Amino acid sequence: MIDKGIRIAGLKKRYGFGDTAVDALKNINMYVKPGEVVGLIGPSGSGKSTLLKCLGAVIEPTFGKMMLGEEIIYDNGWLVGDIRALRRDKIGFVFQAPYLIPFLDVVDNVALPSMLAGASNYNARSRAQDLLKALEVEHRAKAMPSHLSGGEQQRVAIARGLVNYPPVILADEPTAPLDSERALIVIKILNEMAKKFDTAVIVVTHDEKIIPTFKRLYHIRDGVTYEEEGQGRGFE
Repeated sequence: MIDKGIRIAGLKKRYGFGDTAVDALKNINMYVKPGEVVGLIGPSGSGKSTLLKCLGAVIEPTFGKMMLGEEIIYDNGWLVGDIRALRRDKIGFVFQAPYLIPFLDVVDNVALPSMLAGASNYNARSRAQDLLKALEVEHRAKAMPSHLSGGEQQRVAIARGLVNYPPVILADEPTAPLDSERALIVIKILNEMAKKFDTAVIVVTHDEKIIPTFKRLYHIRDGVTYEEEGQGRGFE
């Protein structure tokens, strides 16, 4: 039986053609199991952003294979009919900035992706409320984003990323704007949510404050991944 989570094998991405072609990704191999939070680090220009866009089905790779859960979604070409539905339903995103919709309250910000996926307003808001409770911000459910602290906004963004029960969350520099204490809180939350909802989480980061929390790290250099054991034991 194939493990759930996300698996990438031999992934490549080439921009351009002929003499002007650039190989942004040359050989990417990764596996993140359900309930695991893995760090992805590397210098500027190493291919982190391109890899995240490929994993998030924002751009199409050139070659390789990607498996999400037990489904092969890419094998030298997309094997899913609706890429937008794949992004919406099976991939959660957490960004450096929360990108909350300013004219919707907290619960509707979280519920919106579920509504777009076809859930009833009641079911979507109920799921949103459950997540806000799990993230200890349920008391802010009716607040507008402008009334939240930075840490509260990031918790709401994490709840939104989880609302469609995605098998994977891609977190792009989620702690960059936060101080050390709040950064560690956000990573602890991601670990707790990963275990609670059986979600594989990939965190792209330059943040030295959080690197010691990862049990496993992938380095990316010149478009190639290298795995190593993390510096710490994570959050037990």
